[in-house]
Amino acid sequence: MSSKKNKKRQDTNLRSQPSSAKREVVQIQIPEGVSFSFRYYQDDKDKFSLAGRDSRYLASLLRRLRDLSQLNSQEIINNQSKSLRCHGIAWQDTTEPNGFGIPNEAMLVNIPYQFQISANEYGRVHGFFSENIFYIVWLDPDHNLYSSIRFT
Repeated sequence: MSSKKNKKRQDTNLRSQPSSAKREVVQIQIPEGVSFSFRYYQDDKDKFSLAGRDSRYLASLLRRLRDLSQLNSQEIINNQSKSLRCHGIAWQDTTEPNGFGIPNEAMLVNIPYQFQISANEYGRVHGFFSENIFYIVWLDPDHNLYSSIRFT
């Protein structure tokens, strides 16, 4: 029994000793691109559901998020590309006139935005920026935020 105690003490002593190997400190630059967060993601509305979507949808979404993460928020917002079509959401023109409905929305969301995943094939992503983080609230594969008369 005493040999187990001694072994534990020896192991503990080894762990507290500094490593003899020298470590090189490498300075890395953190990328400045947008990060995406699902902290406020809502999937409880049928119109923003991914039910029935195949793996091609998810693959397109992930590729779009990866590609956009190379840009900062202002580059995304000011991008005039027809393949991105990022712009603010005017709630009064949508099927959700009360906004996202997230707690403290008035304090969190300065301007709600949307961008498309690919040219009209996979719908839109709706959310908001806070500095260089885009918080995804809804995935809208069927363009349901706007009535069927108008796609934006």
